[in-house]
Amino acid sequence: MDIVSRVEDLITKPVEEAGYRIDQVLYVKEDGNQFLRVVIDKPGNIEVDDCVVVSKIINPLLDEEDFINESYILDVCSKEKGCE
Repeated sequence: MDIVSRVEDLITKPVEEAGYRIDQVLYVKEDGNQFLRVVIDKPGNIEVDDCVVVSKIINPLLDEEDFINESYILDVCSKEKGCE
């Protein structure tokens, strides 16, 4: 199973239980940095605080499983506003 599939399996249920939907998970290299990008959605608008909430859900799960061997930046962003 690839990294994206493992991340999706790990985070989908807890994120959905918090009222969000995972729109997309990407594991990409940009400007020499590896990004684990999680694009979220929910009814209404996604605000920065929503991205923080989801990050706080995802981070401990990723730390506990620790299956990504290289350094990466977790980027949680919204479908509407895009990712940086």
